[in-house]
Amino acid sequence: MSTLEFPDPHATWVDGLVAVGGRADVGTLYHAYSRGIFPWPQEGMPMLWFSPEERGVLVFDELHVPKRLQRDLERDEGLRYSRDEAFAAVIAACRDQKRPGQQGTWILPGMIEAYLNFHRAGFVRSFEVWRGAELVGGLYGVLVEGVFSGESMFHRETDASKKALVYAVSELQAEGLDWMDTQMVTPVVQSLGGRTIPREEYLRWMKKSQLAWNRPGRR
Repeated sequence: MSTLEFPDPHATWVDGLVAVGGRADVGTLYHAYSRGIFPWPQEGMPMLWFSPEERGVLVFDELHVPKRLQRDLERDEGLRYSRDEAFAAVIAACRDQKRPGQQGTWILPGMIEAYLNFHRAGFVRSFEVWRGAELVGGLYGVLVEGVFSGESMFHRETDASKKALVYAVSELQAEGLDWMDTQMVTPVVQSLGGRTIPREEYLRWMKKSQLAWNRPGRR
């Protein structure tokens, strides 16, 4: 059960803020993501929930893999890819990733616990890139009712986060998805074909994906 009754995702305040408060427990997170709303906490404040006017997306048919990256993907036999093998390590690495122009992290201890619980409930995916026994890149995101929302990624060697994203796309396509929510369009996402769409269009896409995911007879 959700600890917060979310308003219409169009009814936002500044910067797409749609609600304040509640807990990031499994029921509340599920309710939020199923309405196109995501948490973005700040230390020392109540939980903040957002539905921005512009939403980052990556359409899988529009995925652009630069030639150099494609060569690396084909030739680097020292890498191994996995799914849901090391979620706790991935989210910790995302927390610790240094990002230019960004002070601190939104992946606070309470959010790590929240996503660990959401992962145990079956609604979080992680995608890992390994070199030997070392985790060198990865990403995690939320999959609710046929919509995958990428949350964060990291790299410990050049392009490892991009390789994780390309791998994630292939895995999500195999599940029948054809696009993902990236929330924002970072330089990495943009380099692979990500773009923004208006909130209204995003919500239409979300509803269409939910209907397809929940249709009778779906595997």
